[in-house]
Amino acid sequence: MSEPLLEIRNTTKIFGGGFLQSSPQTIAVQDFDLTIAKEPATITTIAGESGSGKTTLANLILGFISLTSGQILYKGHDIATMDERQKHEYRREVQAVFQDPYAVYNPFYRVKHIFDLVIKHFKLAENKQEARELIEHALNVVGMRGEEVLEKYPHQLSGGQRQRMMVARAYMLRPRLIVADEPVSMVDASLRAMILDIMLRLRDEENISFLYITHDLSTSYQIGDKIHILYQGLVTEKGDTSKVIEHPHHPYVQELIDSIPVPDPNEKWDTTISLPSEEELRAHVESGCRFYPRCPHRMDHCLTKYPPLYRIDGLDHQAACYLYDEGVVGTDQELDVIEKEKVTSELAT
Repeated sequence: MSEPLLEIRNTTKIFGGGFLQSSPQTIAVQDFDLTIAKEPATITTIAGESGSGKTTLANLILGFISLTSGQILYKGHDIATMDERQKHEYRREVQAVFQDPYAVYNPFYRVKHIFDLVIKHFKLAENKQEARELIEHALNVVGMRGEEVLEKYPHQLSGGQRQRMMVARAYMLRPRLIVADEPVSMVDASLRAMILDIMLRLRDEENISFLYITHDLSTSYQIGDKIHILYQGLVTEKGDTSKVIEHPHHPYVQELIDSIPVPDPNEKWDTTISLPSEEELRAHVESGCRFYPRCPHRMDHCLTKYPPLYRIDGLDHQAACYLYDEGVVGTDQELDVIEKEKVTSELAT
């Protein structure tokens, strides 16, 4: 078995709570594991609500912030201990597409500047003609033409054009992996479909893998091969995307799927939301299940320790819930029966 393209081992990131820091600690990501194979290229989705740790995970992979514990390996090399040559290769082969397609542009330069910088830094072309051909090819892949956009300033392009140009810039480097952080959340529906289609084509035709970070389960279902669903920095359920979304097992994921509105004018949406305070469970690594305050199936055992991932189908579908630990469920059920018998006995006397 060949070494993976990217391997994330038991990764944890904690903000705050350090020496001389008055702010309480927040566990952004805890004990996260992920493996992306070299072949074939895949689209792996990291899904979850705002604040679940998705963007923190992307920043860790891209090297923008450092780990609290754990490892991130690229082709078997720890990214934290890479030498300059390895870092240069990593930065070329692992590219990013961010959520806001405007924030990444310098408004004082024409948009061709983002391509010129990449070509110069990575020495992709020996002359202007070769550089222009590289840029044109990259733009053609995303359905654009250089003569229409390269001499414009960022504010003269639509959000969809700016985002497609960022995909083209990443593609020009011929990366092995693109970390796409909410790449379609700020574009309209038609361009969303176009960008998702570009991702699929790059996977199938160019052997480029994607780490697709999103809160949108519908787009995850459309293009994702594998999915990891986060809740407050921990994986609740993971596996084949279609299996997880069509047959969710974790109570949080079940509620997430059930909350998707039904396109029926006769069925009113329930807009009343009442959520218990639960952030205190996120401040401690050894706390119990963070979904406990909202879980309809909560048990006393859930507060002892966060549940590990239990296999659902014997393959890669896993859920972090004690409902799938027969020993724990049996023990809690027995305690329930004992408690009920005790109450009944007291009432009888």
